[in-house]
Amino acid sequence: MDDIQSFIRRLPKAELHLHLEGTITPATLVELSERHDSAPITLAAAEALYQFTDFTGFIEAFKAVTRQLMHAEDYELAAWRMMEHLAEQGVVHAEVFISVGVIYMWRNHDPACFEPIFEGLERARLRAERELRLSIYWIFDAVRHFTVPEAERVFDKAAKMRTEYPSIVGIGLGGDERRCGSEPFRGMYAQAREAGLRLTNHAGETTGPKAIWEALGIGSERLGHALSAIDDTRLIQELRARSTGLELNPTSNVRTGVCPSFAAHPLRRYFDAGLLVTINSDDPAFFGSDIANEYLLAHTEQRFTRDELRQLAVNSIRASFLPDVTKASWLSKIAEIWEWE
Repeated sequence: MDDIQSFIRRLPKAELHLHLEGTITPATLVELSERHDSAPITLAAAEALYQFTDFTGFIEAFKAVTRQLMHAEDYELAAWRMMEHLAEQGVVHAEVFISVGVIYMWRNHDPACFEPIFEGLERARLRAERELRLSIYWIFDAVRHFTVPEAERVFDKAAKMRTEYPSIVGIGLGGDERRCGSEPFRGMYAQAREAGLRLTNHAGETTGPKAIWEALGIGSERLGHALSAIDDTRLIQELRARSTGLELNPTSNVRTGVCPSFAAHPLRRYFDAGLLVTINSDDPAFFGSDIANEYLLAHTEQRFTRDELRQLAVNSIRASFLPDVTKASWLSKIAEIWEWE
């Protein structure tokens, strides 16, 4: 077991579906609470927040944790802790969701509130480049079950800020799919594309294949979760024909109750069908599994061989929004590891 874990950590890989707020551990939550609360939360109470049994419970826990992110220094701390852990796992590049829609909602919908917060995130990112040799891109995430104008504020902010900050690579739609699909955001996705932003979308996590078709229909380049695609053979064929990057999160789906077990997750079936699948941790502090452990579970629960784990790492680089020249460099390094084994 130690040998395969060492192999996984040596693999250069990208994480493409990771929520900054979902990386905040109970210990860091206590530290943040000590900064802000007259009666700080205890570690035991913090750990209890992370215990939930369904998707609705997860959303409520997520909101409770993110309320402790008040200042730029809080975001910088959370981001740096996340980046340290990514580097420890052999992650060389990550594309990280920031819940900009939530930030606006809690700050009276004031678009000007975000720049100071983002400066804290950028300080952590630049430090990670220098000290960890880890590259980070930011994806501004809107909440689909807030109003359409709220999402528009998020996407407009991404388009305006990316001229100064090339690290802002794309936009996404998170939140509760059961309450709002993708179609209302078609115009915004077209405008984001024209602004040079890449297009991601959570689709088919708690909904059926129709939601995935809808996400593809508005131009989504990469899809988060896509759990229900397995129920539609024609959709599988379409995803393969388009080489759509799939940001799969098996343990997340198990913990939120939308998949019965890691072994039952369609990861293996998607992989065998030739889809561009990547494996990710989503909200590792909440779900108790980081990306290295997801690779390990793919090996132990779904019998992924070393060569297949390498292919997952290759897929993660190919599906990333990195420049082609950078992709080629990392793919070459993965090939070198292939030759060593």
